[in-house]
Amino acid sequence: MQVFKFGGASIKDAEGVKNLVTVLQKTEQKSTLIVISAMGKTTNALEKVINNYFNKKAELQSALQDVKKYHNAILLDLFDNENQAIFKKVTAFFDELSNFLKINKSPDYNFVYDQIIGYGELISTSIVSGYLDTIGLKNNWIDVREHIKTDNYYRRANVDWDTTQRLITSNFNPNILNITQGFLGSDANNFTTTLGREGSDFTAAIYAYCLNASGVTIWKDVPGVLNADPRYFENAQLLHDISYREAIELAFYGASVIHPKTIQPLQRKEIPLFVKSFLAPENPGTKISRDVVLNPMTPCFIVKRKQILISLSSLDFSYIVEENISKIFSLLHLYKMKVDVIQNSAISFSVCIDDIYNNLEDLLQQLKAKFKVTCNSDVSLYTIRHYNEKAINQIESGKTVLLKQLTQETIQIVTK
Repeated sequence: MQVFKFGGASIKDAEGVKNLVTVLQKTEQKSTLIVISAMGKTTNALEKVINNYFNKKAELQSALQDVKKYHNAILLDLFDNENQAIFKKVTAFFDELSNFLKINKSPDYNFVYDQIIGYGELISTSIVSGYLDTIGLKNNWIDVREHIKTDNYYRRANVDWDTTQRLITSNFNPNILNITQGFLGSDANNFTTTLGREGSDFTAAIYAYCLNASGVTIWKDVPGVLNADPRYFENAQLLHDISYREAIELAFYGASVIHPKTIQPLQRKEIPLFVKSFLAPENPGTKISRDVVLNPMTPCFIVKRKQILISLSSLDFSYIVEENISKIFSLLHLYKMKVDVIQNSAISFSVCIDDIYNNLEDLLQQLKAKFKVTCNSDVSLYTIRHYNEKAINQIESGKTVLLKQLTQETIQIVTK
């Protein structure tokens, strides 16, 4: 059995949905689970709904209407009869969403975020499933929240693997075409949770692990895994073969084509991961598997923008050692900061972070009580795997370097 994952770009319109069918036909997949993201930029549009719910009530209905119009246009392009069940199913989801916005009493942004954002995936999978039915490709639509159970760490939930394994293996028919949502799960109280942005890849890996799949394919709008993001770097090269270890390193440092948690469950059962183009499904793309050498062996560039560099020094010139470092990391954990780089000397400590939960000001207030603090916002973090001097010069040219850290295979550079 194969697991296929289609991202939002692949189904951004009616033609994208039809192309998904072409991919299925060309790959001759019948015993397949399809994991699907929200269509196009729906997640961004729903984030606007959430922001308006908290901050701009007068603009809430307008933002919600934009999401409805976008999906309705796709429905009208795919289906002839507005009385079909799919129109009613999509309307019911929007009614659920509107009702939540009316009755919710929780002020917790992260909780509200997860309850709203998942409608993008629920609607996209319903539309794709309905279209496949109309053209004769019978399929089973699955609510992923009934399979993947997590804790209540909203927006970045942790999977309860034992419960998830039991639910998937006891409620899944691997002999038919199945469709489900990426990115989502549910907690013990059946509230929706999310696995982090780009978490649909992780969803595919969870199912593959629990079902002992023969492979996972992520369908993208690029030929495969490239050695650099073509939006920021010229002449990006296709990587034909990558080891699990190398893929985990690239994902850890922020390679956008692979979700950081995706590789680990696949590696444990040696399930190969393919990254291919949905525009050219016949091409081999990239294969990620065990004990292979990076092919071609070339520097790999990763950039993370809008990072924050915090530099600390002791107020009394005392050493920054275990006790102080422990306090710093306790605060970083408390305020849910994602740490990307750390560097310390005898009396200083620097950390590059991603403020996912907008807790920076509270963190800085706590740090200033114990340290002298310098904060640089909106910095860029560049990581180069398998670097050489030419690659380093390419990154540093014309920029102010705030921090540089080298290991044998990796260099990280923070620039302003």
